[in-house]
Amino acid sequence: MTARTTFRRAPPQPLTGMEFDLTKTAAAFVLLFGVLAVGTLMSPMTTSTVMMVLGGLLVFGVVTLLLGVKHGEYRASH
Repeated sequence: MTARTTFRRAPPQPLTGMEFDLTKTAAAFVLLFGVLAVGTLMSPMTTSTVMMVLGGLLVFGVVTLLLGVKHGEYRASH
């Protein structure tokens, strides 16, 4: 007979390097939106179309950010 080794999974450790506050979150959002805005402004679309696209990107980004923050709060509390 051979001895059987049982491996136990270590408990998950909290992530310490991903603590976001309002300043870091706002800076990341503005940086990402700036990159998207520059890319959109350099496209061959007309100015009115570009402004509509940027408006939609901004609204989508804010809604996505708020949903992500609320989901993170939920995950942290449960």
